[in-house]
Amino acid sequence: MPLPPAVDLYSDTQTKPTAAMRRAMADAEVGDEQQGTDPTVNRLCARVAEMLGHEAGLFLPTGTMCNLVAVATHTSPGDAIVTSLDSHIVRSETGGAAAYSGVITDLLAGDRGRFSPEATAEALAPGHVYRPWPRLVCLEQTHNFGGGTVWPLEQYRAVAEVARTAGVAVHTDGARLFNATVASRTEPRVWGEPVESIWIDFTKGLGAPLGAVLVGGRDFIEAARVHKHRCGGAMRQAGIAAAGCLHALDHHIDRLAADHANAARLAEGLSALGVGTEPVETNMVWIDIAPTGLRAAEFLERLAARHVRMSRVEERVRAVTHLDVSADDIETAVAAVAETLEALP
Repeated sequence: MPLPPAVDLYSDTQTKPTAAMRRAMADAEVGDEQQGTDPTVNRLCARVAEMLGHEAGLFLPTGTMCNLVAVATHTSPGDAIVTSLDSHIVRSETGGAAAYSGVITDLLAGDRGRFSPEATAEALAPGHVYRPWPRLVCLEQTHNFGGGTVWPLEQYRAVAEVARTAGVAVHTDGARLFNATVASRTEPRVWGEPVESIWIDFTKGLGAPLGAVLVGGRDFIEAARVHKHRCGGAMRQAGIAAAGCLHALDHHIDRLAADHANAARLAEGLSALGVGTEPVETNMVWIDIAPTGLRAAEFLERLAARHVRMSRVEERVRAVTHLDVSADDIETAVAAVAETLEALP
C-alpha cells in the first residue's frame, strides 16, 4: 500500500479526531437519537440553534444530507431554487435536489460565488404557466468553489431581504461557516438570523469524524425530520458522534485562524515560485498551474511523489489547510512545489 502523504492538503475533510475529542466521544451519554432520547445529540442541537439564532436543530450524518433535506422541506416538485452556478448543491451532490425534490435550479453568476441583490431580484420574478415558481434561494458560506470566499455581511443581508420581499425562503449551506465568522470577526447568529435555515458541518475544519446540524424554526425542523427519516438519516446512539461535535465547538473554532494564516503563507510561498494563486480569504488556496506547462493531474502526481497531496477540480488545483496541517508542513509543501518545478525540463 502507498504511504500516506506527509502533508495532506487535499481537503479539510481529511482531519482526524484529536485524542481529547476521542475521549469525549468515548465518555458520551447516549440514547436513541431517532426517538429523541439521546441527551448529547439534544444538547448539541439546542446549542447550535442558539448560536445561530434559531428555534431548533436537527442532527444529520452529513452536510450534503442537510442540503438535501432543507431543499425538500422548503419546496415542492416543479419549483425552482436559485443559487450560484458553482455552489456545492450544483457541483458536488450528484443532482440530489433534482432527484429527491424534483426542483430545477436557476444558476446565478457572481463574484467568486457571491451574487448580487439585483441578480437575485431578477431571478425571483414570479412564476407562471411557462416558468416555474422560485421558492428558495441557496447561499454558501464560505463558498467552496469560489475559493473559500466569505460573503460580505451587508451583501448577504441584502440578498436575504430581496428574497423576503418576494416571499421566498433563504437557506445557507454553512459547511465552513465558522471559517467565515473567524475571518470576518463576526458572531454565528449574524449569519443565521437573516435566513430561514442554515447548517454547520463538524467534519471540515472543526475536525469531527461525522455530523452536521441543520437549524431553523420549530415547524421547519419537524417537517425536515420526516425527510431525514426518508433519506435514512435517523440514528441510534448518535451521542458518541455528537460529543465530538460539542468538543469541537469548545476547542476548535478559534484555532481556525491558524489555518487561515497557514493558507496565506502557502499562497505567499507559491507566488514567490511564480505559481499564481487566487486571493486567499480563509483556509483554501486555489492554484493556477498553467504557467508550469503541466496539466493539473500531472502536477499533482509529481507533487505526490514528494509526499504532498492536493486536489484537482478540472484544471484548478486546490490546497486546504486544517488542524492536522502545521506551519512547518506548509514550508514542506512549498519546498515540494519548488522541487517539482526545478525538475521540469
